Amino acid sequence: MASGKEYLDFVLDQLSLADGITYKPMMGEYIIYCRGKIIGGIYDDRFLIKPTKSAKRLLPDAPYERPYEGAKEMLLAEELDDRAFLKELIEAVERDLPVPKGKKRV
Repeated sequence: MASGKEYLDFVLDQLSLADGITYKPMMGEYIIYCRGKIIGGIYDDRFLIKPTKSAKRLLPDAPYERPYEGAKEMLLAEELDDRAFLKELIEAVERDLPVPKGKKRV
């Protein structure tokens, strides 16, 4: 089941306090970026976050779910009403992640 544009718009609105949030559609789902780093995505109308050290600390009771069959588990962000908390969460996850490698030129 693909994610709806309405859910994407809702999540993006809730993340509006965080700087550098962008997204890319991918096969009916959406990859969410913070300052160019993939921090999670929207899969089947679920907001899933990469399980970094900070994400696990800030979401200690969050269930692990797979975005799709065969994928690595991610944390389900269930409480999306607190924009200040989401800003803290997203920015902490972004800091935990390495700088993306540049594309190889052929």
